[in-house]
Amino acid sequence: MTTKPFQVLNYAALACLYDTLMKDIDYESWADFIDEVMQTHHSNPVHIHEMACGTGSLALSLEELDCYTIHASDISEQMLEIAEIKAKKVDSDIMFFPMSFLNLNYDHTYDIVFSAFDSINYLLEPSEVLNYLKNSVQLLKPGGLLIFDFTTPQNSLEAVDYLNNEEVTVGNVRYFRTSSFDIKKQLHYNQFEIERLDPDTNEVTDAFQELHCQRVYTLKEMLSIVEQSPYHLEAKYDGFDLVDANENSARITMVLSCPTLR
Repeated sequence: MTTKPFQVLNYAALACLYDTLMKDIDYESWADFIDEVMQTHHSNPVHIHEMACGTGSLALSLEELDCYTIHASDISEQMLEIAEIKAKKVDSDIMFFPMSFLNLNYDHTYDIVFSAFDSINYLLEPSEVLNYLKNSVQLLKPGGLLIFDFTTPQNSLEAVDYLNNEEVTVGNVRYFRTSSFDIKKQLHYNQFEIERLDPDTNEVTDAFQELHCQRVYTLKEMLSIVEQSPYHLEAKYDGFDLVDANENSARITMVLSCPTLR
């Protein structure tokens, strides 16, 4: 019998497979890079907030450096549930809570607010990015920094072929991904077909679909957005080195400060 899939929110059904999707990510090296960026541009960062933290792997790697108090948030409750389980296993002090780029909670302020893994690309309109930049100022302490990375059309052109037609099975769950890039609209689509299998018969018991759409921004576009925001550009880094980014960069890390908070 064929089980008809139904559409669910991003990272609802896929949450249990997220760590498999990210299995090739070297979180310790990524944490070292974020740490280097923070230490380069802030005299004494202590209170850190990672937005769009996923299942918490990067925040947990940063905590191992033993110099930060870390909060972490994500829009997906399913991802946060996994993050909290992982944190409990290692006796972590990280506080996890739900929050999205467009619905910020101002209960705490931080020396650094950052996001990684091109999460900002989920904001599909420049106006949404600008709205986030304007509102995120309230999350920062005086002298605080906003750090985020984003992917460009160059990244999508390089990645779309190897992401397309990917099939993975983990335990009794499997997914099939199709990936496409609309270069004119600058939209990158990842369609996931997720199936839960009967452990005895291997037949499909439940099926889900998640359509992930990201807007890929050029460096010129992102700089234009930053210019309209309260922030001042401290640096724009290419990849994972403290080297100035350019229009050929596939992933760019932005380091922003707010002059009114200096």
